[in-house]
Amino acid sequence: MSISSSSLSSTMDAPAEDQVTAALRLGAPEALDQVRKLTDVGAMTRILHECIAYQRALELELDNLLSQRTDLDKQLSNLQKSAQVLDIVKADSDHMLANVRSTCDLADQVSGKVRELDLAQSRVNSTLSRIDAVVERGNCIEGVQKALETEDYESAAKYVQTFLRIDAEYKDSGSDQREQLMESKKQLEGIARKRLAAAIDQRDHPTILRFVRLFSPLNLEEEGLQMYVNYLKKVIAMRSRLEYEHLVELMEQSSGNQSNVNFVGCLTNLFKDIVLAVQENSEILRGLCGEDGIVYAICELQEECDSRGSSILKKYTDYRKLARITSEINSYKNRLSVGAAEGPDPREIELYLEEMLSLMQLGEDYTEFMVSTIKGLSSVDPELGPRATKAFRSGSFSRSIQDITGYYVILEGFFMVENVRKAINIDEHVPDSLTTSMVDDVFYVLQSCLRRAISTSNINSVLALLSGSINLLGNEYQEALQQKMREPNLGAKLFLGGVGVQKTGTEIATALNNMDVSSEYVLKLRHEIEEQCAEVFHTPADREKVKSCLSELGEMSNSFKQALNGGMEQLVGTVTPRIRPVLDGVATISYELTEAEYADNEVNDPWVQRLLHAVETNATWLQPVMTANNYDSFVHLIIDFIAKRLEVIMMQKRFSQLGGLQLDRDARALVHHFSSMTQRTVRDKFARLTQMATILNLEKVSEILDFWGENSGPMTWRLTPAEVRRVLGLRIDFKPEAIAALKL
Repeated sequence: MSISSSSLSSTMDAPAEDQVTAALRLGAPEALDQVRKLTDVGAMTRILHECIAYQRALELELDNLLSQRTDLDKQLSNLQKSAQVLDIVKADSDHMLANVRSTCDLADQVSGKVRELDLAQSRVNSTLSRIDAVVERGNCIEGVQKALETEDYESAAKYVQTFLRIDAEYKDSGSDQREQLMESKKQLEGIARKRLAAAIDQRDHPTILRFVRLFSPLNLEEEGLQMYVNYLKKVIAMRSRLEYEHLVELMEQSSGNQSNVNFVGCLTNLFKDIVLAVQENSEILRGLCGEDGIVYAICELQEECDSRGSSILKKYTDYRKLARITSEINSYKNRLSVGAAEGPDPREIELYLEEMLSLMQLGEDYTEFMVSTIKGLSSVDPELGPRATKAFRSGSFSRSIQDITGYYVILEGFFMVENVRKAINIDEHVPDSLTTSMVDDVFYVLQSCLRRAISTSNINSVLALLSGSINLLGNEYQEALQQKMREPNLGAKLFLGGVGVQKTGTEIATALNNMDVSSEYVLKLRHEIEEQCAEVFHTPADREKVKSCLSELGEMSNSFKQALNGGMEQLVGTVTPRIRPVLDGVATISYELTEAEYADNEVNDPWVQRLLHAVETNATWLQPVMTANNYDSFVHLIIDFIAKRLEVIMMQKRFSQLGGLQLDRDARALVHHFSSMTQRTVRDKFARLTQMATILNLEKVSEILDFWGENSGPMTWRLTPAEVRRVLGLRIDFKPEAIAALKL
């Protein structure tokens, strides 16, 4: 088979032509040249179809454009009309622009003339002011001289102040005028200093006020402030010295009667003088140096307080011999640990405590008032406030107060311990009271001492006394509470010859009442201390410390309750042996009852009344001498014993259905009677026994499902499924197979 060369050439060029047709862009200028180069019929055919499709697309597009001709013609017509309007607008805007330019040029001319007039007016005013200043300077120089001649120093100071103000403003005074005025100013300053110093020496207060007011116009505010504050310090020092000397004189005269020496009054007068000095002279101080002058005066006067106040406190410490007393107390504690010893008289110590408390409160109130006064000033130098506060908190007076506080803590702790021990030692029965005297006495002492400690506003004092009170309650007081219950053969003493001994019963009940009431008193004391501390201590750190100590105090209530529970169980342990014989007799009672036996039991109760009589005989005689809470706890412990014992006994019996009804009647009788003996509910104590009776009353085994699980309703089962099966097994007429088949 042969193939022509032309066909072969055409076949070989076909791929190249396909690439050309693929790249052909119809409508482009170079498209015609590409078409002319085509030699393949197939490619030409494809190009032809594409051209036809392209032509149809162009026709459609042309038809679409032609369909919009009418709208375009209308819009073109509207544009031609708008062009005419725009020409009119342009002409009007050109006219307006010309008017605005004209107006702007006119405004620039007017404003320029106004500025020229304003400048001229300012120059005229400045010239007039300078003329007035020149005249005023001359008047000041003349006025100062005349005022000095007539000793009208206030007017002279005003003239000097005016001249200095004018001179600082214009700075064009002649050297002769300035030297003349400065000479008069120097002369006035010398007079003011001399006359003020003389008035201070003579304590002539009106004259002092007159001349100290001259220092501000003369620009000598700080010097005037210093001189005036020094005058106030001298007045306070003189008054305080007289008070102190009078105090020392009384100390020497009243060697036997120390109550005549009033240290609190002496310190009060010192504080009163300082406070009044600041309050009554605040206007003068503020006029000299503003509110900074008040702070300066407070700081300076505080130095006088440190000096005089610490002297008073030191004299008080020496006179009351606080160092010797605290030494005696410490040695007394050491001697007490090895044997009998006698310390200071607590009654005398209490007088010192009240006096020390007054001194500490007085110092705290004064310091708080002065610090709050400084903080209440609005325009004070930021550095003055902290410096003043530090001066109060770290001065010698503050250190003396801290020393007094240290003595107070030792004396208060001794007073508290001794009075608590005394209350324990003289403990006695109080007529018409369920507790002995010890309870109220001890907690009164603790309350008084802790209140006094809180009044010091010193957190360390409060914490020390709180710790001491907790230690007392947890050791000596708790030991005293439990002493009676630790006596041997308590049961034999309580029921001597088979009959309750009233005296012994009252003593035991009172001992338990003491524990019960003490537990309540601890919580009341904690609540009261917590409220008072919240009012006095405001920082989170202090409150956290108090909270920690109070939590320990609250734990003492739980400790007393535990001791009470132990004592109550011990008391119940002496009663239950007298009830047990009646309960043991229940074991002989049959519950496999016939109808005749059931009816006879309704008339002649077989054991319930005997049991209740035994409980009444051995328990109710203690009710009048026990607190309501203790008696309820006592009765409930007896009920617990009875209920548990009855459950054990009933689990060993056999029952007919009538026997189950009898058990239900017995349980109801017990619940009814014991409910009248106590204020607390007793149904829960007999819940298991009552549920046993319910099970034993059933007609058939399957009826238990009507009360079990989802069908139990409001009843909560106290018996386990195994116990339910065991109780069902006590019925003589229930088959074991039916019980075993139950799905519980």
